[in-house]
Amino acid sequence: MKPEKQDVGAVFKCGLDGTIIEVVRDELGLEPRIQPGRSLAMVVDGGSLGKSLTFLNEIKSHGATFDWQLGVPIKGSVVILSFGGALWENSILVVAAKTSNGLGKLVDELTGIGNEQINSLRAALKERVNLTKEHEQRESALYDELGRLNNELANLQRELTKKNMELEKLNEEKNRFLGIAAHDLRNPLNAIQMYSEFLLDEAVDALDTEQMEFVSIIHSSSQFMLKLVNDLLDVAKIESGKLELELVKTNLSEFIERNVSVNTPMAARKKIRLSFMQDNAIPDVMIDPTKINQVLNNLITNAIKFSSPDSTVEVALNMSGDDAIVSVKDQGQGIPAEEIDKLFKPFQRTSVRTTGGEDSTGLGLAIVRKIVVGHRGRVWVESKVGEGSTFYVALPTKKG
Repeated sequence: MKPEKQDVGAVFKCGLDGTIIEVVRDELGLEPRIQPGRSLAMVVDGGSLGKSLTFLNEIKSHGATFDWQLGVPIKGSVVILSFGGALWENSILVVAAKTSNGLGKLVDELTGIGNEQINSLRAALKERVNLTKEHEQRESALYDELGRLNNELANLQRELTKKNMELEKLNEEKNRFLGIAAHDLRNPLNAIQMYSEFLLDEAVDALDTEQMEFVSIIHSSSQFMLKLVNDLLDVAKIESGKLELELVKTNLSEFIERNVSVNTPMAARKKIRLSFMQDNAIPDVMIDPTKINQVLNNLITNAIKFSSPDSTVEVALNMSGDDAIVSVKDQGQGIPAEEIDKLFKPFQRTSVRTTGGEDSTGLGLAIVRKIVVGHRGRVWVESKVGEGSTFYVALPTKKG
């Protein structure tokens, strides 16, 4: 039994105007659409009409063309065929097949035609088939490589997830240890500070000048260490996600004014004037008074530490949109632009030094930022070397 013959394609000759002159072969069942006297435009469906005219012009301009996809009605449905064509003896030879490979096979079978354009068409189709095979091979290799890289990426993601979990666990252990250590240190430091303060107040007559200096050093050192321990406790609590805010509706103007009054004696000891200004009415704000008081204390004491005697630190409050803006401006040394990014990171210090030899833990501004962000606010600084710095805190006045 002979195998069933597969459809190869159709071949017909057209005049230069596209009118069909002769049907050479038709294995696709295109007749009667390709009968002599009909134009190529009548062979294709309406959607391919314009494209068929361009196809003919391409042949007349370049001598041959191939692999044009045109829709042709066959047995009640539109089938997309691959078309090719070439000039031949003052006419146009058109070939059509269901695939590009079929088109190439059909041209190969036109052995009786030795026309230069037909040979060019035959060679171009063979080249196209070879290029298609090469493209498929490269595409297959590319897919294989992409698959390999995807597997590697998946493995790296799993490893990264595992490492992140380990780091998170280690970070929790670090914060827990830090909290325990700081908490255990706070009680003896409190006692050292309290008794050294008692000696400074009550034992003036019993101690000579050198002894008083020793006690004073003990007192100031214990104060700094206690501040450091408290900051470490705050950092450990914040990094463990335990920043708990007890929000209270607060008159921010009165709140800041009280804080400025508390810090005024510290400023006066360095002959620094501390002032508070408010430009307009400020609505009440939902804040945690203890935490925002910590923010104000840090910003104001920093401004005093880095200011020279006989200068002014200005604290101001005003509105910008829906935010209450608190600013603390000093007339100090200013911060180099390249060091601004260090300010709100733990244990980062700039090249600027305090004017009175005061100590700094390097944690205060990092804590300030965490507290302000916890209030859905923002904190930033503007500074110019030689002219001073202004720290800003924006607190939302409306619920988010």
